[in-house]
Amino acid sequence: MQLLDNPIRPYAWGSPTAIPAMLGVKPTGEPQAELWMGAHPGSPSGLVGKEQTLLDLIGADPEGELGSPCVREFGPRLPFLLKVLAAENPLSLQAHPDPAQAKAGFERENADGIPVSAPHRNYKDGDAKPELICALTDFEALVGFRPPAETLEVVGAFGVTELEPLLAQLREQPDEEGMRAAFTMLMTAPADRQRAVVDAVVAACADRTDPAADLARRLGEKYPGDPGVVAALLLNHVRLAPGEALYLPAGNLHAYVHGVGVEILANSDNVLRGGLTSKHIDLPELLRILDFTPRRAEILTADDEGRYATPASEFRLSRHVVTGGAEVTLDPAGPQILLCVEGTVAARGEAGKVDLTPGRSAWAGAAEGTVTLAGDGVVFRATAGIG
Repeated sequence: MQLLDNPIRPYAWGSPTAIPAMLGVKPTGEPQAELWMGAHPGSPSGLVGKEQTLLDLIGADPEGELGSPCVREFGPRLPFLLKVLAAENPLSLQAHPDPAQAKAGFERENADGIPVSAPHRNYKDGDAKPELICALTDFEALVGFRPPAETLEVVGAFGVTELEPLLAQLREQPDEEGMRAAFTMLMTAPADRQRAVVDAVVAACADRTDPAADLARRLGEKYPGDPGVVAALLLNHVRLAPGEALYLPAGNLHAYVHGVGVEILANSDNVLRGGLTSKHIDLPELLRILDFTPRRAEILTADDEGRYATPASEFRLSRHVVTGGAEVTLDPAGPQILLCVEGTVAARGEAGKVDLTPGRSAWAGAAEGTVTLAGDGVVFRATAGIG
């Protein structure tokens, strides 16, 4: 059991105060978007009191740290990355490929000689990137294409003439192919037509108070003329209460809008963006991998064991409330990271003990065996999703 020293990623959309408040440190004045916990090659966690990273520790003895089942399934690397994500402003509209798409895309771009570090490269590795976000505060997100009937009702109420071709497509074909056609029509329109549609929508929302109008107005202020402002209106607009979660499979177009949450994801860098960003957008590739199936967003809650059920094999997240001095026993689960978000909790394994306070986390390798938690607080546990 080892305390981790975790890097913070200062992306422009991040909150300048949320992560420092959790850690009990003074804000730097700069956005602090994500606290990373894991063995990602770009920003691995350090080991407190040691001159090595978690990446080094795993590399020196993958079987001992990860366990044989995890190594057989994913190779000698940690398959998940745990984060605290703090969004002050909206993230880009984005989606991630499935395993076959990621492998093929990675090999294709390698064959084309595109450097992995190139800003226009889509596939940084050959892995899929499913995600789960669990809210720590009220959390606002856009996730997946919603049923066309809801879009027609909500967006049709704006009375925007410039939206009529898109809405007509959904009326005529209220299914997956109709959604694909409407989204493609919007995203491939000439830039001047896109701007005219966005400007008309934002103007129509100026005096409206409904949630969709408020969203369009806020996005329009941040990203004037960006077709992602209108694309966002085709998606499920979700508000999570603390403890509620969303699972984002391959092909799901989504964006986090505002709030603080614990995110767990496969340890991959493959992101295809579709708007609300100044970064590279490859629209043909995004259209190829998107899942246009209309469906309502499914909000997840923890089961009796604190686990959030997903089909992802790369990760499993669970939430454990420790109160009144009663111990919580965590069964052996291979490699794991424990993150405290409230209170003070002592985590004890067969080979050591650490004290966790908000924002502090610990690594327990596969050999650690059974772990117990004691104290008063809330701890998230990240493990692989196998076994």
